[in-house]
Amino acid sequence: MDQMKKEPVCEEKEMGMEENGVESLKKLIKGHILSTLAKDPTRASKYDVYNAVAYAIRDDLIKRWIKTQDTYYNMDAKRVYYLSLEFLTGRTLGNSLINMGLFEKCYQALHELGHDLEEIREIEWDAGLGNGGLGRLAACFLDSLATLEIPSYGYGIHYEYGIFHQRIEGGAQVEIPDNWLRYGNPWEFVRPEYLYPVQFYGKVNQITTQDGVLKNEWVDTEDVMAVACDTPVPGYMNNHVINMRLWAARSTEEFDLKFFNEGEYIQAVENKMMSESISKVLYPSDHMEEGRELRLKQQYFFVAATLQDILRRFTKLRIDFDNFPKKIAIHLNDTHPALAIPEFMRILVDNEGVDWDKAWQVTMDTFAYTNHTLLPEALEKWPVSLLGRLLPRHLQIIYEINHRFLQQVARSSPGDLEKIGRVSLIEEGEEKMVRMAHLAIIGSHSVNGVSQLHSDLLQTNVFKDFHEIFPGRFNNKTNGITPRRWLKKCNPGLADLITKQIGEGWVTNLDELKKLIPLAGEPDFLTDWRAAKQKNKERLSQFIQKRNGIEVHTGSMFDVQVKRMHEYKRQLLNVLHVVTLYNRIKADPGKNFTPRTVIFGGKAAPGYWMAKLIIKLINSVADTINNDKDVGNRLKVVFLANYRVSMAEKIIPAADLSEQISTAGMEASGTGNMKFALNGAMTIGTLDGANIEIGEEVGDENIFIFGLKAQEVVELKERGYRPRDYYDENPELQKALNMIAYGYFSPFDPSLFQPIVDSLLEHGDTFMLLADYGSYIECQERVSAAFQDQAHWTKMSILNTASMGKFSSDRTIKQYAEEIWGAKQVHVE
Repeated sequence: MDQMKKEPVCEEKEMGMEENGVESLKKLIKGHILSTLAKDPTRASKYDVYNAVAYAIRDDLIKRWIKTQDTYYNMDAKRVYYLSLEFLTGRTLGNSLINMGLFEKCYQALHELGHDLEEIREIEWDAGLGNGGLGRLAACFLDSLATLEIPSYGYGIHYEYGIFHQRIEGGAQVEIPDNWLRYGNPWEFVRPEYLYPVQFYGKVNQITTQDGVLKNEWVDTEDVMAVACDTPVPGYMNNHVINMRLWAARSTEEFDLKFFNEGEYIQAVENKMMSESISKVLYPSDHMEEGRELRLKQQYFFVAATLQDILRRFTKLRIDFDNFPKKIAIHLNDTHPALAIPEFMRILVDNEGVDWDKAWQVTMDTFAYTNHTLLPEALEKWPVSLLGRLLPRHLQIIYEINHRFLQQVARSSPGDLEKIGRVSLIEEGEEKMVRMAHLAIIGSHSVNGVSQLHSDLLQTNVFKDFHEIFPGRFNNKTNGITPRRWLKKCNPGLADLITKQIGEGWVTNLDELKKLIPLAGEPDFLTDWRAAKQKNKERLSQFIQKRNGIEVHTGSMFDVQVKRMHEYKRQLLNVLHVVTLYNRIKADPGKNFTPRTVIFGGKAAPGYWMAKLIIKLINSVADTINNDKDVGNRLKVVFLANYRVSMAEKIIPAADLSEQISTAGMEASGTGNMKFALNGAMTIGTLDGANIEIGEEVGDENIFIFGLKAQEVVELKERGYRPRDYYDENPELQKALNMIAYGYFSPFDPSLFQPIVDSLLEHGDTFMLLADYGSYIECQERVSAAFQDQAHWTKMSILNTASMGKFSSDRTIKQYAEEIWGAKQVHVE
């Protein structure tokens, strides 16, 4: 057990951070160990110290948080409600310390108490309440909302189990439940006073009131309670602290006393267990009917509770819904919260007695929607039968919305039945489906994409009909990342070097980084820049040695692709390059090759068989290459298991090359590309998503672009894409695929990876890997040549960082606030 230095214990936990002295912080930490954790400070473990530090910082957060809420009410400010099924926040301690200006004081306080802040931070469990970019974007947005002092709240689900913990066993992914709350969460407040009923199932009765008005009543429902769990989110160096409110499901009854008294103990608590399963796990498998139903329940559960909470707050000051959009902006982060639209209509029409037309106008003026995908299969749809059984009144409302909308379309496009079918909320077929993206578009006053290419493709392709119907509704808001976490926190060496040269204004105004441009030609600055990168590479190499038992050469190029595993992201194309490099080294061992360490990381959805097979292939290729003495340090391959936010904070600062190689026209934006470039990594990528805008900012000479453009992908498919032609014409490609197909990397199961090759040669190569292979290999040769000139490479690295001002989430949120929400800054004294 770790021993804390013996010093007098302070019992005054209520001492604030205003004094901010190291001594007062030490007293607060020891006070919480004694009074909150009921431990002897001299015998506190590292975990006890972590909790005590969190409670000490939280004390100050609470004061700012309450003051922020009071200011909202006093100023009657318009509020923004950001609804997201995912918030991939990662760890909270380090971010809170930085935003509150307490990092150095906490470091010193813990040092004097005999502890290392970095060790204490490592104890915190990542809050993995998201699957990837969608949830991480939402977390970045909360940081920017608080920093920009926009009155706002984040709403989501309090998953008991987040995104699964990934293990690699025998080279294959194994999913383990991520019990992130196993040891509690000191940053969270459970609010049992904010408890709302959420209805499911039942039936709809139509009655006529005494006034002769036809009214719908949703009755005989099964109810679940939603309880609020709050986490304060501080802005950077201000007093503004916003709230992330996540809903946990609770049963309306702890157990059925009748069954309990009869000895049926399992049945007595069965309803409680079924009710609380709603917030049990992030993204239950939807391959079975029960999983699909649970997903739909989750979506309605969180929007129903959220709208009740919004209305509770709104009606404290007024009851007139005419002013609702003037005081409330509700933003849908993708289609997962789209049921909020019919739910709000139900509340207004059925509960509040608002006329349909007025209620619909209020709804449209209140809601805005961000689309995050161009993949047709990712556009969410729900079976009419399931939605009607689970939410019968909402299906009626959706049909009424659709009826009125299609009448409008018929008037503007008379006789165009095909268009009516394309834009209908209901997709006809063997099983009728409700198109959630269509519902979100129709029910919102603003629809935005997340990169310029993505937004253009939404308007000219995916939602072309809707753009014609609502020409002013679609717009672009290119994604961004918070520089507080993704440079200042994760890369302190580089951040300190930048601040030393240009001041610290860049932390809240990322355009300030342009001041680095003149320094890119100064030899001393280039030396310091390389030293910062080298230190990060050494730290990552130690992590890899500890986690994977692989010794990597820190002088090699760290070539990194870490992201969710999906075929369109084309980790397989990266593997083909690795195999090609391996073959070249084997063919000419004496040649001077640019050494590379190729680092992969990412999780495949549990039911995504092909993505999981690619993970197995990566690890099999790694085993072969890393144990080949002919290769040595010239090529290493590493797959880092259980990729998550805290791991990204170790990997990204150390990367030399960022792989952003999705099929053009398929990545909406990407934010990993921004994080890597902000930390000085070169990008190799297609003209897809935000890569295009990054290229525009850094200049063609400071980015490595290859492959087909989005329109060329479409044209090639229309002409008739023949992937086997590329295989036949390229000997290196042929050899790499044959090695994979015929067991070179799986000698004990030679046909193991045959399905991967079949997907390319026999099943159409959906994501155009073979069409882009030649261009990719040629581009990688240019990368290798450039890396050998370290002075020039470092200059390009500096210019990448210097050009990232556009990609701050502060810029994105300012655009949302000004152009969509109409929300103003509220300063908290």
